[in-house]
Amino acid sequence: MELDRFEWLALRQEDAIDPDRVIVDPHHHLWDRGGSTYLASQLLDDITNTHNVVKTIFVECRAEYDKERSEHFWPVGETAFAAREADQTDAAGGPTLAGIVGYADMMLGEAIADVLAAHIDVSGGRFRGIRYATAWDASDDIRNGHTRPTPLMMGAREFCAAARTLASMGLSFDAWLYHPQLPEVAALATTVPDLAIILNHLGGPLTIGPYGQARDKALAAWRADMRRVADSPNVFLKLGGVGMDDNFATGWTTRQAPPSSNEVADYWTDDLQFCIDLFGPERCMFESNFPVDRQTLPYPVIWNSFQIIAASYTDAEQDDLFSGTATRVYRLS
Repeated sequence: MELDRFEWLALRQEDAIDPDRVIVDPHHHLWDRGGSTYLASQLLDDITNTHNVVKTIFVECRAEYDKERSEHFWPVGETAFAAREADQTDAAGGPTLAGIVGYADMMLGEAIADVLAAHIDVSGGRFRGIRYATAWDASDDIRNGHTRPTPLMMGAREFCAAARTLASMGLSFDAWLYHPQLPEVAALATTVPDLAIILNHLGGPLTIGPYGQARDKALAAWRADMRRVADSPNVFLKLGGVGMDDNFATGWTTRQAPPSSNEVADYWTDDLQFCIDLFGPERCMFESNFPVDRQTLPYPVIWNSFQIIAASYTDAEQDDLFSGTATRVYRLS
């Protein structure tokens, strides 16, 4: 997965289709590691270049852990780091990094409360919840999540206790998993109905490995389980991750130039509109997933493709999709 092919990305230049549409980008990362740098200055370059992005949400990515603390508190360093970067975006007078989604070990059960309190303390009022990547599959062709997940862990007693603790503290839970695990999300949503669950990246409809060999069957299974998840009103959906060629096998990484927004919309419209119509615009939010989606797509192309896909919805529905849902779910002022 190459994220920094800047010369290649520059081969596709687009102006915003709708430069006035207010956008809250509810999913991006920040890091400086392994020769790849994406910090406040790089974020500001992207979000101020073409579209009207007014706020963003940082989502955990194992950046800048504080290993001077005891191990369960290491991720608090990432929240402190994100808060410092947020201060820089504010000082620059640009769009504000308004929320932070950190990481805490859900297998701590109720003891997760101490870690959450530490996140809140260092966040400058920006901490909104955690993400736990339970993404796991039995196939060796599938890369498991960075949190070393185990099968069926979302149903574990400790995990559910941690989920109830999140809800009691008014915090949300971002879920990143693969589509065969969607029944676990449905069960968790029913078990903890007061918890706002934000399902990342379309619910992870894999079309690689064994799922790529039976793509139609995999997507049919994804749609069936997404219907089960959508039955729970406390589950919200991030519409994005569309540039992740390493999961969705779009083939865009091998092209001589990145695809246009029209090409991206042609590829994804049926699936994204299925999601929007299933959950309703009031429970869906477009996301950039940057810089991860930079493996195939420039930032303006992502938002233009979403504006093309959303064009058939009413103005009020588009307000939800591009900013309203994220503002409500992440409790942004």
